[in-house]
Amino acid sequence: MGQWIQLDTPRGQVATWQAGPPSAPRGGLVVIQEIFGVNPHIRAVAEDFVSEGYAVLAPAFFDPVEPGVELGYDEAGFAHGRKLAGELGFDAALQILDAAAQRLRRYLGAFNEPRGAVGTVGYCWGGTLAMLGALRLGLPSVSYYGARNTAFLDDPALVASPRAPVMFHFGEQDPSIPPEAVEQHRLKLPGMPVHTYPAGHAFDREVDPKAYDKPSARLARERTLAFFAEHLQ
Repeated sequence: MGQWIQLDTPRGQVATWQAGPPSAPRGGLVVIQEIFGVNPHIRAVAEDFVSEGYAVLAPAFFDPVEPGVELGYDEAGFAHGRKLAGELGFDAALQILDAAAQRLRRYLGAFNEPRGAVGTVGYCWGGTLAMLGALRLGLPSVSYYGARNTAFLDDPALVASPRAPVMFHFGEQDPSIPPEAVEQHRLKLPGMPVHTYPAGHAFDREVDPKAYDKPSARLARERTLAFFAEHLQ
């Protein structure tokens, strides 16, 4: 079971859910939240990766703007989360992500036989940040339904030489990410795996029966674990 710690970042201290396996981890993962904060769902996602042998940090990215955010999946939660994401911005979020990755590297190095690298996995808003973590910071990443991705794919300097691989998961029935947006990922980042599923947005959000699609979530999880087994060595 994990616990809350304080992560030192260029944006100040950020509350972070920390969890790890009982033995030497196979690598480190930064789990990146949706716009709803590091709520029980995101903490459960972190614990799931711990069960696969990874040391995990899940920073509360909105802390520099509003500490302790845990929002509901209703219109008020959506509106407030979008507002906080806009106020924080992706440059500040990348600084927090980098600080979390560095802390994980130090943690991995504390073992007698340090193994593994550090990667990221992110969902929705966090899916876009995970993609930027790969392209800008060199962190192997898995991006789940990042609706903001296309805003960055038009930057030739960013996509010309990706610093790390990134895998994408999209729902085929996601109105916020139409097929032409999914195809843009294949065109701008050739060679990066792009998977689609017969589901809508947030199909991996198990606590939301309106969004969750169990077969799609299970297949995406299998592919995600295989990706990290390959790239976090």
